[in-house]
Amino acid sequence: MGIDGQQDTDRLHCLVAGASGYIGGRLVPELLTAGHQVRCLARSPAKLRDHPWAQDAEVAQGDVTDADSVAGAMQGIDVAYYLVHALGSGSGFEETDRRAARIFAEQAHAAGVRRIVYLGGLTPQSVPESQLSPHLRSRAEVGQIFLGGPVPATVLRAAVVIGSGSASFEMLRYLTERLPVMVTPSWVHTRTQPIGVRDVLRYLVGSATMPHDVDRAFDVGGPDVLTYREMMRAYARIARLRRRLIVPVPVLTPRLSSHWVGLVTPVPASIARPLTESLRHEVICHEHDIAQYVPDLPGRPLPFEQALDLALRRVREAQVTTRWSSASVPGAPSDPLPTDPDWAGGSLYKDERHLSVDVSQQALWKVIEGIGGDNGWYSLPLAWAVRGWLDRFVGGVGLRRGRRDAERLRVGDSLDFWRVEEIEHGRLLRLRAEMRLPGLAWLEMHAETDEAGQTCYRQRALFHPRGLLGHAYWWSVAPFHALVFGGMARNITQAAAKGMSAHGSASRGDHARHPGAG
Repeated sequence: MGIDGQQDTDRLHCLVAGASGYIGGRLVPELLTAGHQVRCLARSPAKLRDHPWAQDAEVAQGDVTDADSVAGAMQGIDVAYYLVHALGSGSGFEETDRRAARIFAEQAHAAGVRRIVYLGGLTPQSVPESQLSPHLRSRAEVGQIFLGGPVPATVLRAAVVIGSGSASFEMLRYLTERLPVMVTPSWVHTRTQPIGVRDVLRYLVGSATMPHDVDRAFDVGGPDVLTYREMMRAYARIARLRRRLIVPVPVLTPRLSSHWVGLVTPVPASIARPLTESLRHEVICHEHDIAQYVPDLPGRPLPFEQALDLALRRVREAQVTTRWSSASVPGAPSDPLPTDPDWAGGSLYKDERHLSVDVSQQALWKVIEGIGGDNGWYSLPLAWAVRGWLDRFVGGVGLRRGRRDAERLRVGDSLDFWRVEEIEHGRLLRLRAEMRLPGLAWLEMHAETDEAGQTCYRQRALFHPRGLLGHAYWWSVAPFHALVFGGMARNITQAAAKGMSAHGSASRGDHARHPGAG
């Protein structure tokens, strides 16, 4: 049985493009539970390796902009889910979205796929398409491409999705928690129709078995129509915060709003901007025809406050399965660590540290896997914070994404301004930098046992410079490495010896409400 007992007797073979993202990572297990076979299309299959459902799903390596890889992934597929958006990917994203959607539609037709299911954005009916934000306009165009193609399509259009870890929820959560008095943009008075992520998933799963003659878009939303101001005040009530004073200021443009959101919340401006732009216009559902094919259940769709309460409970219990940052950050380096030492790609600077510690390898690993988020980085907290602020200032992700889970990591997890590139539980954690840098950077932490049975901590920071600026960057920060990386190595081993976290806590399990849990 799946969400709310939803199950279908027809066993379908489903392709999910976007399985490493927030919705896709939650949809895959629901499709499996409903009895379907699932194949995931992923640029980096390793990112899916540590998901609980990974052994039950196929993974095809490919990219939605590469026709050959999409064609291969489509073979034998009945229903193809398209959950890919170029959110925050800079100039040219509309053409990228357009090209990818056309390839997906063409290859689905060539492979005999029976249905395409797409989750897009709810758009205002009274606003000309030319006046929509570029991101809303692009998402609407992708839906039109699928509906105009030869394969029957289900296009679900949702506004604000409320669920633990969603970008919309994180934005709402941090704005409300951190600002008892808020000077806000005028869009806080705009009405919208939020929907709980559980209902989004229920509609997505149900769309797989729609009749062949259904080829249309559906508005999907919860039962409540609210302004953003009302949503913030509802959050304050549920989180038992004092009533928030909200003062709208009409001069804050979406661009300025996005920087304001980026300053206060973990959501960077590049992601916040399309979210705030979508709030400029009233977006409410004008029909509920989806219920003809995916019938409403008692109490469903969930009311806003109930969806919010469920999301908050997930955060507090550290049960967040996917986050808005699960997908790769557009523009961030994605190259794997070059083969070392036989790499022919040019200069590779290293800072290496090696220390012995009188604890078990497992005790050392527990500290390594718990790094980041509330536990910090074990050296010069102010220096790490300043580096995070500088990264946010130049449009990067900054240091505040935190962790998905307070204790465990998996490949593909975002970890402050790093991403987990490789993890061998008990012995290796490799992080790839996603902050703005003139080059590529990695940080490795090893827990090992030598021939004499002594536990050893080994740490490597690696940097591949890009151009003269990259070389200059490395040598400008090299004098501080002894403090930053040397201090990190010493403090990690000391924390392991004491059984302590960076903040002096004897148990990391106490840190359920870390900044990036969501």
